[in-house]
Amino acid sequence: MTNDSKKMTGGEAIVDALVRNGVDTAFGIPGLQLDPLFAALHDAQNRIRVIHTRHEQGAGYMALGYAQATGRVGTAIVVPGPGMLNASAAVSTGYALNSKMMCVVGQIPSALIGKGTGQLHELPDQLGIAKGLTKFAARMDAPGDAPATIAEAFRRLHTGRARPVHVEMAMDIMKAQAEVTPIDPPETYHRAAPDPDQVAAAAKLLGEAKNPLIFAGGGAVDAGSELQALAELLQAPVVTSRSALGVIDSRHALALTSPHGHERWKDADVVLGVGTRLAPMMPAWGSDDGLKFIRLDIDTDEINRIRVPDVAIQADAALGLAALCDAVPGHNRKRADRTDEMAALKAVVQREFDKLTPQMPILAAIRSALPEDGIFVEELTQPGYVARMAFPVYQPRTYIHSGYQGTLGYALPTAMGAKVGMPDRKVLAVSGDGGFMFNVQELAAAAQHGIDVVLVVFNDGAFGNVKRLQQTMYDGRELAVDLKNPDFMKLAEAFGIQGFRVKSPAELERAIGDAFSTPGPALIDYPLGEVPDPWHLIFQGKVRG
Repeated sequence: MTNDSKKMTGGEAIVDALVRNGVDTAFGIPGLQLDPLFAALHDAQNRIRVIHTRHEQGAGYMALGYAQATGRVGTAIVVPGPGMLNASAAVSTGYALNSKMMCVVGQIPSALIGKGTGQLHELPDQLGIAKGLTKFAARMDAPGDAPATIAEAFRRLHTGRARPVHVEMAMDIMKAQAEVTPIDPPETYHRAAPDPDQVAAAAKLLGEAKNPLIFAGGGAVDAGSELQALAELLQAPVVTSRSALGVIDSRHALALTSPHGHERWKDADVVLGVGTRLAPMMPAWGSDDGLKFIRLDIDTDEINRIRVPDVAIQADAALGLAALCDAVPGHNRKRADRTDEMAALKAVVQREFDKLTPQMPILAAIRSALPEDGIFVEELTQPGYVARMAFPVYQPRTYIHSGYQGTLGYALPTAMGAKVGMPDRKVLAVSGDGGFMFNVQELAAAAQHGIDVVLVVFNDGAFGNVKRLQQTMYDGRELAVDLKNPDFMKLAEAFGIQGFRVKSPAELERAIGDAFSTPGPALIDYPLGEVPDPWHLIFQGKVRG
């Protein structure tokens, strides 16, 4: 594309900048303050696909799912005020997940911003609100501002710690014409290299350690080969958070999840955290003078957040791990293969997992029906709680969750965005009946756009986890937890999609297979009674110090 200056509307300038920066899909809903932008999107349909949703929250979550599944930028386009606020649940989730999300937001007429005259969709200090939810937020006050502003937004997305960005433009600026000079993105973005002195100090600690232990978080998701290489050099188990599941294949001898890590914590002498703040492990599991900490993280603010480490490496995860792989052999002691040891540990923990019935048989059915590269989207629901520690994951970016925000209604639209971004993958999401109804309307968008996702709804007629807590911790004082649901099979029929009702893991596995083999989205209703409590395996107590 040429960078010659030419006349463009503000809307055309935004679209041109998005396309130049690699955006091929946008999720959103048109409206008065976006009309000039959607006119430009109409004329650019050969370059950028627009998927319109039924709610701005759905647009935000679809952008999130697209970003999490692909590693590319997911883009949402929403009207100002309530539209922006509706999408903010997804933006806050993207913030928690270090997601490459961009929100393009309209504004009221430029001359009236901040005047408080009661314009349609006016929001006091919209930009200020956005700044609290994003890594970067800016208003484009002229069509010619679009290239540089959007270029800067993409630079922020692709350097340092990824988090959502927000750009906005007033409706009259979107409509106005002016000379605009496009800006092409750089061929590559800067990646922070590690300090050699810090690498050397960390390599000495790790190489001399008797029982090194590695924790990997979302910051390591694109550094799987380097992480595995270091783990094998050290024969160090790798405990993955939900965000890092699949960064090392679950079947690898050294791949562990939190309950296994809890068992190994008491014997560890050096812990390396890669792209993770080591929460809740570091405060909850305890520490003492015999435990040294190394942190490798792109975010300098994060490195010291919970405890000042003995060695801090501020760097891109892949570059930092590669440097450690080069430096560790100079210090490394002779290491015995730990395959049998880790297998024995996994067997012990597996016996605890197997007590969680029917959750474990349900997850086994899903794993069996989902291809190895299939994408699993987990929402806060009883089998979902167990999945975060017991669901086998074989590739990075194939286990998607809502992070510490824990937003209900997240699963369906997020799965839709993941499917749009990875159309050749099978995508399955799980939700409770309470959470499902938060964004049930996006079934219409799935049907309209032919987005072939499978949603399993675990139907217990309640906000089940809240109900359990009210029963066990508040003397059975239940309030506002029981739900009257529609007939989900009739609901599926009304939306014109496939519907299945199953009553066992075996039936679930067959229904998933049938749903995957038939074009179009599918809803699976799984009535679920009381299930065993998994929280003792998720939140574990102090073992040292």
